[in-house]
Amino acid sequence: MENSTKETKKIVKTDVGAKNGQDKCPKCGSTDISVNVNNGHLRCNFCRHEFEPEKVTAIETNISKLQGEVLGSGAQDIIASTNDVLTFKCSSCGAEVVIDTANAPQARCHWCRNTLSINEQIPNGSIPDVVLPFTVKKEEAKSEIERFVGKRKFFAHPKFRSEFTTDNIMGVYFPYMIIDVNAHSNLKGQGEHLVRTYSRGEGKDRQTYYDADLYDVERDFDITIEGLTVESSLDKLNKNAKDKTTNVINAIMPFDIENSAKWNANYLKGYSSEKRDTNINDLKPLVNTEAKDIARFAANETLKKYDRGVAWSSEQLSVKGQQWQAAYLPVWLYSYQEVKKNDKKLLHYVAVNARTKKTMGSVPIHMPKLLIISLLIELLGVLGVVFIDSDYKWFLLLGGIIYFLIIYNKYRNKDARHKHELETKRNMSNLKSVDKLVTRRNGLTNSTMDGANNTNIGSQSFSSQMLREFTNHAAVSDVTNFIKNNINK
Repeated sequence: MENSTKETKKIVKTDVGAKNGQDKCPKCGSTDISVNVNNGHLRCNFCRHEFEPEKVTAIETNISKLQGEVLGSGAQDIIASTNDVLTFKCSSCGAEVVIDTANAPQARCHWCRNTLSINEQIPNGSIPDVVLPFTVKKEEAKSEIERFVGKRKFFAHPKFRSEFTTDNIMGVYFPYMIIDVNAHSNLKGQGEHLVRTYSRGEGKDRQTYYDADLYDVERDFDITIEGLTVESSLDKLNKNAKDKTTNVINAIMPFDIENSAKWNANYLKGYSSEKRDTNINDLKPLVNTEAKDIARFAANETLKKYDRGVAWSSEQLSVKGQQWQAAYLPVWLYSYQEVKKNDKKLLHYVAVNARTKKTMGSVPIHMPKLLIISLLIELLGVLGVVFIDSDYKWFLLLGGIIYFLIIYNKYRNKDARHKHELETKRNMSNLKSVDKLVTRRNGLTNSTMDGANNTNIGSQSFSSQMLREFTNHAAVSDVTNFIKNNINK
């Protein structure tokens, strides 16, 4: 991704600016404020007055006009030397109160009991620009987690089944970056349109062939991307971690970030939070890749003609402007640490989006039970090969392997992810298309175009990636090794 204009950086101050750290009820002046989880409004616990979340108004809302780099003040680079411990002077009684921002953004004055909050962005990653309030109640989240786990109890590890309880679920605010992009995309390559399908030969020698028209293809357009959301915690960014199932947290996106409120520490009452530990430069490579993915899939809407695929030889995304906001987004989280016989540990998560109830998770598998049933299915497949007279009978030998992989994926959900390329808001404009017939290709043996990459995600074809993973697992040698590695789990 390239910058088409000379980059300028603008810092937009998004701080609430509460006097001496105090947010007061606009009706009675009390600082005892909580969140009404039914609607996400702030509520005074003294007079019961409710007031709607304040929106960030200084951020650019017309993404097509973005130029250079715009940062909310909460998205600035973390200063390592910044002290987590801050001292506030209570405006009600004058007492000095210490707040450790590493643990909590609020504290009560020990003299007058007024609440003091850290509402000003300080460069240690603890205070974001915006926050999305919890609207899913704990009981609702518990029901979703119980439903998710209940569908996976048959092969769940016996120890997990006996220890499973939703009483220990936690409401957590995780740090994210919300990015808006104003860019121009240019893609050049070739595409194939199927003309006819036919077969030649008899019996086992029968072969299917394809004739297709080859075109030179170009797509040139402006694109705005609104609300691209990425994790800003190094721990959660590692979706392939060996010791924890962090990918399932990513999979519960998207959030309705358009309903985010201006940061106010009162939203965190009763919940835990995790501090951001990455800077914008750390996240730019990931954002650039995902922005290209979004542009590529936007172009696919104009490529219906090329039913065999498009092979892009050149993909350019020139950025005119970017906007970054640091955000806290709400998640209900259940965790369970599986201790294996080889002393390795795997932390399983079941996560619930605390706005939409979307749920994803990982459940420990009782591997011996799964292996026994998979082997029984495999034996049935062998018997089928012996007694069934069909050209396709040999596929029965894959029955046990396929069953094993399906169940394993259902319980572990290792490939679960947020489909940013499809679920992120974007708008394409000023489209210019080139579709020039080059030649007709006859007698092709592949059902799709060789080298087609218009469905690539992060420089890899999603469909090819899935097929490759399945093939690797389905190979007898690989399955044998997989079983050996997991038999003692």
